[in-house]
Amino acid sequence: MGNCHYRYITSEAVTEGHPDKICDQISDAILDAYLQQDRYAHVAVESFVSGNVLTIAGEVQSSATVDITETARNVIRRIGYTDPALGFTADTCLIFTNVHQQSVDIAQGVQKEAEKTEIGSGDQGIMYGYATNETDNYMPITVNLAQNLVRQLDWVRHHTELRTILRPDGKSQVTMEFDEAGKPIGIHSLVIAAQHSETIGTEELKTIIRNVIIDPVCREWIRPQTAIRINGTGRFVIGGPVGDTGLTGRKLMVDTYGTVAKHGGGAFSGKDATKVDRSAAYMARYVAKHIVAAGLCDRCEVSIAYAISGIYPEAVQIHTFCSEHVPKPIIEKAVAKTFSFAVGDIIERLDLRRPQFGKTAIYGHFGRENEDFAWERLDNVFTLKKWIESYM
Repeated sequence: MGNCHYRYITSEAVTEGHPDKICDQISDAILDAYLQQDRYAHVAVESFVSGNVLTIAGEVQSSATVDITETARNVIRRIGYTDPALGFTADTCLIFTNVHQQSVDIAQGVQKEAEKTEIGSGDQGIMYGYATNETDNYMPITVNLAQNLVRQLDWVRHHTELRTILRPDGKSQVTMEFDEAGKPIGIHSLVIAAQHSETIGTEELKTIIRNVIIDPVCREWIRPQTAIRINGTGRFVIGGPVGDTGLTGRKLMVDTYGTVAKHGGGAFSGKDATKVDRSAAYMARYVAKHIVAAGLCDRCEVSIAYAISGIYPEAVQIHTFCSEHVPKPIIEKAVAKTFSFAVGDIIERLDLRRPQFGKTAIYGHFGRENEDFAWERLDNVFTLKKWIESYM
């Protein structure tokens, strides 16, 4: 790495047509379909795709009736897998389903009251949330750039004449160089993999990707020495589920903070909010973002641990990376007064019974400030500051 005073941080992202993201979107579309009819539905559904075969399995407890197969086909169609040349299409793929009732042993630990207001954790686990003031949306800059690159790749494929050249699968990776103070200097290297038709040559495609995808997103951070690598093997015609298998929950760091912060290991997609893998991770982000936005520290990681059927967490920890502007014990006291970490309170505070999760399955679950996700709101900053003042 050369000079030890410098550091490099790398994050990656994938397009909506990446095999793993196909599965995430299908699982969350099924969850949304249940919540549309039954806001108290308990859902844990996972998808697996390989070749032209899709398997959907999981556990559901709900009064709703959902056409799981058609829901999946609609997702695949929306992504753009409609051309038989791709080898995997919405209308021709073979779909197997194995969705059954949720275990009564788990159900009795989750639902504590008939009114469904007192809720226990659906499983044990440790969930993490992170925020930094290096960007306006309190996300690591490498995550923002990587996600914006694949978002641009998808948009161009759907909305421009390049739809005849670009195909659904793709990835990005951004390595940013930081100075001794931890401030971003510029992009050290940038990687794009874009699935394409056989009708375009390698050099022509590279020129298009540079001009239409990379420059609009990353121009201000690219330097003369930035290494830009586009389709490193020289060809990316075979892609999607024909090129690789896909599985729900296999892009956890893409979904969160791009290796900058920890991840407890539990996937999000396909799970309703009683699964703290999802709801507590959203709450941890919500709290971390408030702490940074309130000016209490520059970087913050919040962890929340639960036991199965536990209404309240086993532990809540706040890590400020020595960037705090207020003594850490005071931050901890103010957070305890401002936020409730009871599972039911998290669900209500973050509006997690509303069907909205299909949107989270691509481009990351965090930093999406224009999507009306409650966990991205900063609606308790004033209260948090008032508690800080009371302890100072």
